Amino acid sequence: MAEPALTREQYEVITQRPALFLDRDGTINCDQGYTHKVEDMKLIDGALELIRTYCDRGWHVFVVTNQSGIARGYFGFDAVERFHDALRNACVDAGGFIHDFEVSPYHESGCLEPYAVANHRTRKPNPGMLLDLMEKWSVIKADSLMVGDKNIDVLAAEAAGIRGLLFDSHDLMQFAVANGLFESQTS
Repeated sequence: MAEPALTREQYEVITQRPALFLDRDGTINCDQGYTHKVEDMKLIDGALELIRTYCDRGWHVFVVTNQSGIARGYFGFDAVERFHDALRNACVDAGGFIHDFEVSPYHESGCLEPYAVANHRTRKPNPGMLLDLMEKWSVIKADSLMVGDKNIDVLAAEAAGIRGLLFDSHDLMQFAVANGLFESQTS
């Protein structure tokens, strides 16, 4: 007789893991202002190493990024998707993986409807992107953390109920080591 299949609840319990949330521009990729072209991708030192390390530890790795260039009409979702595909491929080539991306295209100064929205729930410093990922994936919130290069990233993390760190260095892996991320996290 075959073993009974797992229920969704049972599967989610056995696949729960902490998550590393990363801002994109200024944290993983150099922020050149509305960066959206694959040829303009310039990864921050240590970014791929950090992503690989957290994947090796069994964590989810997510990218949460405000992309007001969409609302402003500078580029479309297709450009963002191409950029994210290239970033995901770079991570895979380095032995890591980005499990999911969340993009907030909203900005009050936007010229494109429906993205010309003030204070949208997903636009950092609001926690919507993080909360959406936590709901979509089975995340152990208490052990999760967010790293970003702006105060809005830390505020979004805090509003989502996780630890937020302000990246203020030139090497993401060195920053993680200096901030004790491998000593304090046990998963």
